[in-house]
Order: sequence, then structure tokens, then C-alpha cells
Amino acid sequence: MDPQHRRRFDRLLESVLEAMPPLVHELIEQVPLHVEDYPSDDVLARTGIHRRNQLCGLYTGIPLTERSVMQSGTMPDVVTIYREGILAASRGPDGRITTGELRRQIRITILHELAHHHGLDEDDLNRLGYG
Repeated sequence: MDPQHRRRFDRLLESVLEAMPPLVHELIEQVPLHVEDYPSDDVLARTGIHRRNQLCGLYTGIPLTERSVMQSGTMPDVVTIYREGILAASRGPDGRITTGELRRQIRITILHELAHHHGLDEDDLNRLGYG
């Protein structure tokens, strides 16, 4: 990804995060948000995704609904969002990416992955409009 697109994306990400309610900021304190250009080959293999721009985000961890004391010593939870996937999802039928749509996709991706932390699955998220 060229530096200009990365800077634009990151500026919009900061703007989206600033507009999020305080509860989301509290969640991000508990589940850190990482931003990468695209998923690694390992992540693609684990998720079964073939093209790196098909993945917008990934929650890695144990959802709150599945935790037990037997899981002490596990790696901390993290949400990773992928610039290339979000940009691809933001592209309109004409191939253009509007600022409004990019902001919307960033917001949806963050909320989608944080919802996985709380135990919501893809079906739940689709019903709520965050699929």
C-alpha cells in the first residue's frame, strides 16, 4: 500500500475512533486494536480466505462467553483490522471509494470484531446489520 493511501486511511480511522462512544473506547482498552495493511499468509491459511483483500478484520482470542479459569496463561485478545480489505469493501460499483463509505466500513469492522469478543457469531452479526 502506498504511503499516501495509508495516511488517508489512518486519518479516517482516527476520526472514526474519536466519534465512537466511550464504551467502545473502554473495550479497546481491554482488547487492543491493531492495524495492518493485509493479513499474513498464516492468517489467510487459518481462515481459509484466498485473497488478502477479502478480510477486513480479525478477532483473536477467547470470547467472554467461552472463558473459564482453565484458560489462564493464554495469549491476550486482540482485534486486527486490515486496510486493504476495508478499502476493497468500501469500493463502489464504479470502482471509487468515497470518504463516507470508507468511514462506515472502518466503523463496521471495528464493531464487528469487538462483538466477537462478546461472543456474537457471524449469524448474530448479520441479523444486526454488522455482517
